[in-house]
Amino acid sequence: MNPSDPATTAAIVKTEHSPVLLDEMIAGLCPKDGGIYVDGTFGGGGYSRAILKSANCKVWAIDRDPEAQQRSKELRETYPGRITFVLGRFGDLTNLMRKSGVNRIDGITLDLGMSSMQLEADERGFSFLRAGPLDMRMEKTGPSAREIVNSLPEEELSQLLFQYGGEKKSRHIAKAIVMARSKAPFQTTLQLADTVSGIVRRSKNGIHPATRTFQALRIFVNDEINELKKALNGAEVMLSEKGRLAIVSFHSAEDQVVKKFLREKSGLIPRPSRHQPFAKDTYSAKTFKIINKRVITPKKEEIFANPRARSARLRIAEKKVLTSAKQKV
Repeated sequence: MNPSDPATTAAIVKTEHSPVLLDEMIAGLCPKDGGIYVDGTFGGGGYSRAILKSANCKVWAIDRDPEAQQRSKELRETYPGRITFVLGRFGDLTNLMRKSGVNRIDGITLDLGMSSMQLEADERGFSFLRAGPLDMRMEKTGPSAREIVNSLPEEELSQLLFQYGGEKKSRHIAKAIVMARSKAPFQTTLQLADTVSGIVRRSKNGIHPATRTFQALRIFVNDEINELKKALNGAEVMLSEKGRLAIVSFHSAEDQVVKKFLREKSGLIPRPSRHQPFAKDTYSAKTFKIINKRVITPKKEEIFANPRARSARLRIAEKKVLTSAKQKV
């Protein structure tokens, strides 16, 4: 890592968390007076604040990071009685909300990236630009990235990097990691970043060589794909008719999970040939209507102001008005 590199310097000094696709998310969510909304990834509170400003509604803010609860204090004081913080995983959406006495929700939003506060806290170990322990645990419990990197077999490590990071040189990186840890176990973020940088070159657009490796490890350590799948099922259960779902993803694996779910639940999955027999329950009830036929991406101006936004993709759907009792969730 070269501290004099402008890309590195910008990444280190930037401390303000900028919610991605904020205007587009609010337009898609359509908050209304008297409504109940869930910000499933509170983070720095950007989405929650925007929802509260846009309508006289209530927000339940969910986050699995214990530090997020303290960050929610300012919003709770600014909007007394209108925002409630819930410590937990968005995958447990249904149970968390029902325990809070909420049985129907008018809108749910998820920002599947991590907050700038997490990225810039050296001790959390999320950043390949900052010296810190190789941790990456959002809840500060369970196996850390350090344990995964130092124990996973080479083939499994390679598969992890490719599946969750889309890293084309996953096999080479996994081999280099195994060789390096045979001499001394990985302890810090910069150790891993330096090892990966010895295999992968910085891209033409300035993306750091370790970006995909760190992303893959974070997703794996926090079981983010499974949590997303559970959250989508929870949204189907908890959303009221005409309730909106707005999800921002930053990685193709996450986006594909969202895209597949919404296409399936809106009846856009193509059926087989009319001559081919199939079970009647093979296809899900059409519980959602996709609002944006094409995925929404940030404008050039937003990417320039906030490079984190470059890979963001927003998908919006609306819970259908169900006409048959058999279709009700």
